[in-house]
Amino acid sequence: MQITRRLEFDAGHRIPNHRSQCRHLHGHRYVIEITLSGGIVNDDRSAQDGMVMDFADVKSIAKQHVADLWDHAFLVARNDHAVVDFLATLPGHKTVILDRAPTAENLAQLAFDILEPLYRDSYGIHLYLERVRIYETPNCWADALRSEGIG
Repeated sequence: MQITRRLEFDAGHRIPNHRSQCRHLHGHRYVIEITLSGGIVNDDRSAQDGMVMDFADVKSIAKQHVADLWDHAFLVARNDHAVVDFLATLPGHKTVILDRAPTAENLAQLAFDILEPLYRDSYGIHLYLERVRIYETPNCWADALRSEGIG
């Protein structure tokens, strides 16, 4: 059985080597979808009876470890020195420095790597993170998949 939970957050970024508009500082209303697979809990004494995982718990983990950290932050590659240096001059600015360019593909991979161990084997049932999908816009997204050996 597979379940999916969707969360949204706002963040700024830039892709420094991009040939078009994305090389400029800008922001997005990102959407992250977390897809898990696992067995359905069959225990009428459990609050999770009939569920793979409570959607509230799926949300809580993704929110605490990804969405809240990236929300209203500027996501910047460590080697984008001009932007890293500029953001350092803004007192109290929420900056997240990444090892790679903050593309949708890299954000999906990073979120997968962060979340995969947190969901694994929850509730004593074999639970797997199957996919993290990051929408950069309503029409553009990237998927990090367990089947691709990510995590």
